Amino acid sequence: MSKEIILLNISGQDKPGLTASLTGVLAAYGAKVLDIGQANIHDTLSLGILFEIKANSSSAPVLKDLLFKAYELGITAKFKPITLEKYENWVSTQGKNRYIVTILGEKLAAEQISAVTNVISDINLNIDSIKRLTGRTSLVKNDPYPRASIQLSIRGEIKDKESVTSKFMQISRDLDVDIAFQEDNIYRRNRRLVCFDMDSTLIQTEVIDELAELAGVGTQVKAITESAMQGEIDFNESFKKRMALLEGLSEEVLQEVAKNLPITKGAHRLINTLKSYGFKTAILSGGFTYFGHYLQKELGIDYVYANQLEIKDGALTGGYLGEIVDGNKKAEYLKQIAAQEGINISQTIAVGDGANDLPMLNLAGLGIAFHAKPKVKDNAQSSISSIGLDGVLYLLGYHDRHIDLIEE
Repeated sequence: MSKEIILLNISGQDKPGLTASLTGVLAAYGAKVLDIGQANIHDTLSLGILFEIKANSSSAPVLKDLLFKAYELGITAKFKPITLEKYENWVSTQGKNRYIVTILGEKLAAEQISAVTNVISDINLNIDSIKRLTGRTSLVKNDPYPRASIQLSIRGEIKDKESVTSKFMQISRDLDVDIAFQEDNIYRRNRRLVCFDMDSTLIQTEVIDELAELAGVGTQVKAITESAMQGEIDFNESFKKRMALLEGLSEEVLQEVAKNLPITKGAHRLINTLKSYGFKTAILSGGFTYFGHYLQKELGIDYVYANQLEIKDGALTGGYLGEIVDGNKKAEYLKQIAAQEGINISQTIAVGDGANDLPMLNLAGLGIAFHAKPKVKDNAQSSISSIGLDGVLYLLGYHDRHIDLIEE
């Protein structure tokens, strides 16, 4: 008698002991489980078990007992015979590349999910699983911080990864949704270091612009800052011009600004979770160590590399100490910290918003453009624009229950 391979599909109300009862029947007949998967949506179960009947045995008795058990449990059981050829073809696909697509937004609509899955279908990739990463949403209570995320695990061969990423970015722009596309390899599952830009990333302001306002040169400095962030002028040149305009500003003003830094939504939630799971964190900023060290204490950051203000007689001189931390320097520091901690560069994450962040975003294993300028978003691996900094956790595959456990 040839091998009999059966796919059992179960649907109905979920209840404790259901899987144990069904696999108990299979065990009584010595069946071999070849694959098993389960999903629950609104207390409705969908369970699949692919099994092989014991050699020289008939499938009739086991199918009969499974149907009887399903009736007892109040669920529906369906059977589908699978040929050996089809089974072997299915097994042969397991060596194909795997990818993770994460969709993020305040709310997710069918139109957004449809657009993403159509791209996946058009390039003949198969969706192995879909998992919701955020908690259930109430339709009655008002959520002060709405967020929704689902993760798609996909499999297949991709000839042009850049083209796929470009399509996802276009959907992101058109439908106001964030989409991250990552290769599902050992490095994605073992990220160890996260490096952040500071201004307009960890904090919701450009400190140098605030200082300029207080020094009475706000308009001039803001214009230079914006031009630098858009990549229109050299960062080092812009930095020197802005610093010169701050000459004479009192150190007391710096202290007041530091005390009132507006920390970005989701930053505490993100950093607390990363620390609890053993990540190293760093601030790599074209801003100032004066404020970076304040954030280091506030958030519990491990490393800070930024520009050092020159202060004499209680006031800014308009100069700086040491090398300017520009985009290339940020990438160097990322590489340096990773080496110091014994972390592979593919296990690193970089998060930033400006053109001077692109070198570290492109060097890191995962580069995330956060509420970024268009040029940065178009050239980064992935982006977050719809929710707060804790959106990074969903790109790492964390579910709200993993995060809430830390917060309690």
